[in-house]
Amino acid sequence: MNAEELVIGMQVRYPRTGTSGRVTRVEQQHGDLFAELDSTGLLYKIGELVPAASTKGKEEKRREKDLESIKKEREFLSDEAFREALSHTDQSCEGGG
Repeated sequence: MNAEELVIGMQVRYPRTGTSGRVTRVEQQHGDLFAELDSTGLLYKIGELVPAASTKGKEEKRREKDLESIKKEREFLSDEAFREALSHTDQSCEGGG
């Protein structure tokens, strides 16, 4: 990423570790430009940072997937075959050994 592309408040990612966050400040040290990320408070070389894509769509898809999993699990637990299987156990936790 170039210094001209970087804006304070921009969402960026450091690919080496996967760290992401918003740029809080830009600082020059020993001729290199560094950006501080709000998530870690650490400085990262601007040339090593990449713009981070929005994760909002991914979060929504994951939420839908999680809700679908919960729905399937509830259906399974309310199924008559599952209830019958539970009724044939004594609910003990013996290992039989």
